Amino acid sequence: MNELNLKNKVAVITGGAGVICSTMAKSLAAEGVKTVILDLNMEAAEKVATEIEKEFKTKSVGISASVLDKTSLEGALKQIHEKVGPVDILINGAGGNSPAATSKVEKMVGNENLEDTFFGLKIEGFDKVFDLNFKGTLLPSMVFATDMVSKKSGVIINISSMNSYRPLTKIPAYSAAKSAVNNFTQWLAVHFAKVGVRVNAIAPGFLLTNQNRFLLIDEKTGEMTARSKKILNGTPMERFCTPEELTGTVLYLASDLSKAVTGIIIPVDGGFSAYSGV
Repeated sequence: MNELNLKNKVAVITGGAGVICSTMAKSLAAEGVKTVILDLNMEAAEKVATEIEKEFKTKSVGISASVLDKTSLEGALKQIHEKVGPVDILINGAGGNSPAATSKVEKMVGNENLEDTFFGLKIEGFDKVFDLNFKGTLLPSMVFATDMVSKKSGVIINISSMNSYRPLTKIPAYSAAKSAVNNFTQWLAVHFAKVGVRVNAIAPGFLLTNQNRFLLIDEKTGEMTARSKKILNGTPMERFCTPEELTGTVLYLASDLSKAVTGIIIPVDGGFSAYSGV
């Protein structure tokens, strides 16, 4: 008997063609889960789905949809019903940061060009980051959890961040959006608690991704930036986490091993949240 009780369940992974979320999808597929790789980029989504079917011999489909467009998501749900059936698991993995919502200066001392500080942040960048991370969690939950509530069974896993606990310098929009994701995770967990749907989140520490590479790696030299070195100095394990290291927590939260667990945010951070720096 599969103790995780995941075989033949249907999981939708938003942002599923990205490195982190495709790794999560593959960990579910390895347990017999039918996976839906939902991504704006149809070609990339289908590529990941093909890789999954080839490697794990489990059903996987790539579907294009925007996590910021409810009509688009409803169209995706119709396709999901036709191709794999009702949704059991939702991983809200779509997210990211933007240089337009990132200050060049960490801390003001008073003699900077204001454009390099808080005052130079672009509201369009703020909107983009907040919408993608928060509304991009809210809307898929609103659409795909209808299946779960109907059958009184299901799991939603949101992707938060260490920024949600202690905001990092330079990235106020991303930090604020991920804090909102935490609060929404708790709110929805309470709202759904009596209809059999659990809602939790994972707060990864620091991984090198396409979204944050511009902050962590010097484009000209390929060396770690001063910011990267600060991060590693503040992480007891003194290294970046890998996407594969998130999958154990994903499987735990998706499975019957966590049947009584809802409304929590689990850090996977190499000890960052436990360390005072001294």
